[in-house]
Amino acid sequence: MGYLNSQYRTVQSARIEQRADRLHPVEIRRSAIKPDGKSTKTARLIELSVYGCRVSSKAVFVQGSPVWLRFEGSGPITATAMWCRSGEVGCRFDEKLDAALFRRLTLMSG
Repeated sequence: MGYLNSQYRTVQSARIEQRADRLHPVEIRRSAIKPDGKSTKTARLIELSVYGCRVSSKAVFVQGSPVWLRFEGSGPITATAMWCRSGEVGCRFDEKLDAALFRRLTLMSG
């Protein structure tokens, strides 16, 4: 019978920014991105979190397609293209980014 007790409970408004982890602005020009089945393109890392990133590139991406990323000094990182517009793509990493790599990339930019 919990329904009557919670019927008038106020609900907090939804946040516009739905990400649980905030993106850190970075500027890493020596990056590469490879869309599924295509050749590697140069890219610029713009924002980074341990779960994903925003990259600027001239490559064309399809939402939901696999992507391979390589940042300065990193091995290949697998991700999924979540959105693509105006020469930028938002990627969600398949696995959480290594903490040491995340720290190194954010410190390089700062």
